[in-house]
Amino acid sequence: MKRILWTLSGAIAAAGMAAAIVITLNVQGEAPLPAGDTLQSTSDLVRRGEYLARVGNCMACHTPQGGAPYGGGRGIETPFGVVHSSNLTPDTTHGIGTWTSAEFWRALHHGRSKDGRLLYPAFPYPNYTQVTREDSDAIFAYLQSLPAVAEPNRAHALRFPYNTQAAVAVWRALFFVPGAPQPDAAQTAEYNRGAYLVNGLGHCTACHTPRNALGATTDAKAFTGGLIPVQNWYAPALNAAHEAGVKAWRAEDVMALLQTGVAPQGSVLGPMAEVVFRSTQYLSDADARAMAVYLQALPQQPPAERAPPPAPPAAAMARGAKVYEQQCAQCHGGEGQGESGAFPPLAGNRAVMLADPTNLVRVVLQGGYLPATAGNPRPHGMPPFQQVLSDDDIAAVTTFVRNQWGNRAPAVGTIEVYRARERRGL
Repeated sequence: MKRILWTLSGAIAAAGMAAAIVITLNVQGEAPLPAGDTLQSTSDLVRRGEYLARVGNCMACHTPQGGAPYGGGRGIETPFGVVHSSNLTPDTTHGIGTWTSAEFWRALHHGRSKDGRLLYPAFPYPNYTQVTREDSDAIFAYLQSLPAVAEPNRAHALRFPYNTQAAVAVWRALFFVPGAPQPDAAQTAEYNRGAYLVNGLGHCTACHTPRNALGATTDAKAFTGGLIPVQNWYAPALNAAHEAGVKAWRAEDVMALLQTGVAPQGSVLGPMAEVVFRSTQYLSDADARAMAVYLQALPQQPPAERAPPPAPPAAAMARGAKVYEQQCAQCHGGEGQGESGAFPPLAGNRAVMLADPTNLVRVVLQGGYLPATAGNPRPHGMPPFQQVLSDDDIAAVTTFVRNQWGNRAPAVGTIEVYRARERRGL
């Protein structure tokens, strides 16, 4: 028994030493912080910081529903528990009123808080590490100009061992390397600006890249599409023509999608509607075009060689046709043609035919609402049908629209409707 206890104690001690080493390694490469703050804030710097904070969509996570802007406390669900966003106002007790610009930049660049604590990567510092010090200082100047909000920060509710600094240190040792913008000398300044916005402040890969079991992304799979676990939406691939690739679009149409939520080829729904509403509608024309140029230049995935899906069950198609006629045809048309400027066509719609039907099912369940933007202030919307249609009806009508008017995609079963309602985790 003593031998077992000694062995167990030794293992625990070794694990503790390993964790300490990992934490120490996580600090390496960080320059010492200056003793004081030398940032000189100006009105121009504050205005620039406000714009950059919108580009980074900071308010979305740091403002709870009905709460003060940037007051923190919004619960961000993850497969490992809930992370609560922090107060970013200049309150000296609960916010960042005592922070220096260098400490703020360290949070973005190194993922470390004022007190040295490692931050959870629900805060997308794996992307924000690309943000320049100049842009970080501008955002900090803007946040310091906001009214102070005396809102205490809420404790995270993460499961063990994910709630430990040792676990974060291990994650960082495996998946995080502080970086900096790396302009491509072979590309234009416009392309490089787009790359900076998409990969850094815009953190597009945070959703449009699949994550492993520990919630990390890899550059090798960047933009190839991924399930947003707890929100339960599929962020389609940005480098595939059959999903959400825009290589063949006009740059002006990509800009329209980012700035208004609507383009001739499609519109945004779900989490992306919030991104457009809170963030990308405020892009300058120059930055929107730069992002379009970069997204259109992404190396494309080769078309997947898949056998044609089996023909959908005749009973499901018949039932779906009836539901469609009763509930959908008035807006989307008898031939799925939609109505220009109001209701999207379903015939030939790649969002309808995604291999993963989650988004289509969720739109039927919860409705589809475009963002209200300056360029599209009164968008049309689609009401929810979760209280009107059964799971069998939803499976049938989604199967119908995925296999009618020349569309071809796997049938949807009731189990997939259930998963669209309930799926959580990775």
